[in-house]
Amino acid sequence: MTAGIILAAGRGERMGAGTEKAFLELDGLPLFAYSIKAFDACEAVNRIVLVAPAARMAEAESICASICAAKPIEIAPGGSSRQQSVMAGLAALDPETRIVAIHDAARALVTPELIAATVASAIEHGSGVAAGKVVDTLKVADGDMRAISTVDRSRLWAVATPQTFRADLIRHAYETAAAKGLDVTDDAGAVEATGETAHLVEWRGPNFKITFPEDLERAALVLRSRKWK
Repeated sequence: MTAGIILAAGRGERMGAGTEKAFLELDGLPLFAYSIKAFDACEAVNRIVLVAPAARMAEAESICASICAAKPIEIAPGGSSRQQSVMAGLAALDPETRIVAIHDAARALVTPELIAATVASAIEHGSGVAAGKVVDTLKVADGDMRAISTVDRSRLWAVATPQTFRADLIRHAYETAAAKGLDVTDDAGAVEATGETAHLVEWRGPNFKITFPEDLERAALVLRSRKWK
């Protein structure tokens, strides 16, 4: 069984909206609804866990019901950090889950094809992390904003979500991180902290994280061009 965990409990302070970012409206729907639709449309996924703010569980349940997804959706209360929310999502998984895809709801442009590609990688390699090749020139700057060196970008990748793993691998990774008192910012980082490596899945389509207000309109333009939504 393959499950998707959609993280929708973060505050998103840089958005400046004064509310949880995943509940902001994008083209008539809250951000997290687009991730649910993508996971629901992905044939490689069997179940969905939405991690929502504890204070908005009833609202999240109502929105999920209105989406009329074909797949079962369980809603779990999130924590004060992404790491805690992931662990809450993992705890809510069906015991039969063998593969788990973890996704940030702020990446509302995720597609069923990308999800399926990371699942296929996790089945073959144990992990599948969405990533894009870094194409910009990167500089190292000092405290006065003076560029002092250029970074070799030939082996650099910008990592996104979904990040998909064998369930036993990612559970062990987060248990290890908690035991060591580590605060990891992504799931691959938790796996790396155990000495394992994560397999990257190249994706060239739009999958940017909605971080600032101007990102909402940019995402809306992409979503309006998609037939499957």
